[in-house]
Amino acid sequence: NRVQLTYISHRNERFFGFGEQFSCLDLKGRRVPILVQEQGVGRGDQPITAAANILSYRSGGSWHTTYAPSPYYMTSDMRCLFLENYEYSVFDLRRHDRSDFQVHSGTMEGRILHGQTPAELLMRYTESIGRMRELPDWIHQGAVIGMQGGTNAVKKIHAELKKHDIPIAAFWLQDWVGQRKTSIGWQLWWNWEADTDHYQGWGELVQELKSQGIRTMTYCNPLLASKRRNLLQEALAESFLVRKPGGGVYMITNTSFDAGVIDLTNPKARCWLKEILRDMISTGVSGWMADFGEALPFDSVIHSGNENPALLHNRFPELWAQLNREVVEEWEQEHKLQNGDIDKLVFFMRAGFMRSPKWSTLFWEGDQMVSWQRNDGIKSAVVGLLSSGISGYSLNHSDIGGYTTVNFPFLKYVRSEELLMRWMELNAFSVIFRTHEGNDPGANSQFYTNARTLQHFARCARIFKAWKFYRKELVKVPASRGMPVVRHLFLHYPQDEFVQRITYEQFLVGSELLVVPVLNRGKRKVRAYFPAGDVWVHVWTNRNYGSAEQSSSAWIDAPLGLPAVFFKAGSTVGSTFMSNLASLEAS
Repeated sequence: NRVQLTYISHRNERFFGFGEQFSCLDLKGRRVPILVQEQGVGRGDQPITAAANILSYRSGGSWHTTYAPSPYYMTSDMRCLFLENYEYSVFDLRRHDRSDFQVHSGTMEGRILHGQTPAELLMRYTESIGRMRELPDWIHQGAVIGMQGGTNAVKKIHAELKKHDIPIAAFWLQDWVGQRKTSIGWQLWWNWEADTDHYQGWGELVQELKSQGIRTMTYCNPLLASKRRNLLQEALAESFLVRKPGGGVYMITNTSFDAGVIDLTNPKARCWLKEILRDMISTGVSGWMADFGEALPFDSVIHSGNENPALLHNRFPELWAQLNREVVEEWEQEHKLQNGDIDKLVFFMRAGFMRSPKWSTLFWEGDQMVSWQRNDGIKSAVVGLLSSGISGYSLNHSDIGGYTTVNFPFLKYVRSEELLMRWMELNAFSVIFRTHEGNDPGANSQFYTNARTLQHFARCARIFKAWKFYRKELVKVPASRGMPVVRHLFLHYPQDEFVQRITYEQFLVGSELLVVPVLNRGKRKVRAYFPAGDVWVHVWTNRNYGSAEQSSSAWIDAPLGLPAVFFKAGSTVGSTFMSNLASLEAS
């Protein structure tokens, strides 16, 4: 019941990919399990990981736990391989002279890809697994405001944002279904219909925002907990939920409540859930977070009967993405605009497997901690963005400020103002600029907390909008070549050995922008590396760095509000970006 393949390697060969990895870019020297699962709280950073494990068995995670792994890699020697198995697999890269791949199955299926460059290998890989479609224009217009609190809270924040002339693409109102207080803070009622007590005049609010050019986004997942219409009871009555081996519904514990998993192998359950999502869209929303997808139990009993649930576990997030994509495409075709254009919807997911990019319209990186940590925090958000980009997840982003907040008397991880502001600067150069209040909003610094945070948010939202012209071109590339918007330098400078060792320190946006974010508390300078071959121009001082002949590095001032960003000399991207920003700041 095991098949193993051993491949020759050497000490200096670098291994990239494996889906969305949060701790390491180069996995040489490590044993990498490929299993869809919660990433955990802390993921090895201490003392939070130990504390999480004490409170709930293994909930702290480890350096390799991830929502979206892939049995795939490319190396610095331009070797590329992926397995087509959904069974659990392990890539053992601990020996310098070989790499061992084992799949827990009687057969191993996969492909070895050929290419001369990382870009060519990524193109070949995404040809095989599927590529992401272009994002619609409306989501590029400005910030996606993630908040909770009901109709009056939204109107209050909207008025404040208008005062500061902050460009807004959408309000993401995850608590449209209502909220409940749990052991980790405020969570949602997992019952996918509008809570009209919490959001009085829900339909009117959505239309009022849309009349001002602002879309509304919501939240759903493939689990159910009871409330109001009580979708859980409807699903129980129709046998639409995953069941236990001995009989009865498999209820999954999430913090302080239990929920049933909708059986996505049941055609009737799929149709029922699609109608629920269509009802959600019919209220006027333009997108949603399609959360979870990683919780199918290995010993569950499923409708299809002839499929091993242990094999289905890794495929479940793909089924969840496929269902959402079907709803999107069916709705778009049925509701074309009068001129024949399509008003595109967007859903974004955290869980995934190898072929998820074929189905999902956007990804986000899940629940990073509100911290500066390496394995679970602002640094891991950059690593996840870059590793997933090499793995075909071309359109991805993180919550501004992180999500997971720990606010116990004996242990505190709460979002500081400085962390929030640095994360704003980081995500101003991501494909989506979206805020999240976190699981304990009152404990965290928010963009609306005071004049400083609001002014900094306005500045970063304008920076984000200023390169909209370039971003709109970049989001077309995934569909044709599979290249991500945010890129590890390895994709453009594969022979540079220093580049091969970069993890979170800097990244490219397309090929024309170089970003060196501040990811440490109290720092006002960053060290930037410039590979040989290009000259880079600092956007704020117009000073040149790097050369065609040799690589170099330099310390760059990066006070709050002036992140270290460079454009390639001779590129019109830099001049257009600065011109647009000047116009936005002056308006």
